[in-house]
Amino acid sequence: MKKESKHNIVIKNKKASHDYLFIDTYITGIQLMGTEIKSIRAGKASLVDSYCRFRNGELFVTGMNISEYYWGNINNHEPRRERKLLLHRKELRKLERKVKESGLTIIMTRLFLNDRGLAKAEIALAKGKREYDRRETLKRKDAQREIDRKLKF
Repeated sequence: MKKESKHNIVIKNKKASHDYLFIDTYITGIQLMGTEIKSIRAGKASLVDSYCRFRNGELFVTGMNISEYYWGNINNHEPRRERKLLLHRKELRKLERKVKESGLTIIMTRLFLNDRGLAKAEIALAKGKREYDRRETLKRKDAQREIDRKLKF
């Protein structure tokens, strides 16, 4: 029997699945300040336009917005600062090699709290969709929705 989690905060990047084709996904830790985790627990984060990039062999997420903590003081965090993602070195090397050689990108798809209350990020190695790919995906979704509607009645 699965234990219910008291931490059910999940922040998704809905635009990512529309714009990118996911090749591989990873669950990573994320290095945060105290006021940032409090804001995430309040659900005050956005992943729109966030992406990951390598700097000195380490992976950082850029463009993720975690709003300032309402009860924070002068030591509050900067909302759009770069945050370090925590992965094993072997995974980092593998990702960096794929990004360099095949022109793929790494995007953040989800931000959530695990059972222990720690913030985790789901990142995806992705390839950008072309306009006709997006239209094809929308056609398939509409057709599936129509089929489900017919089967329901």
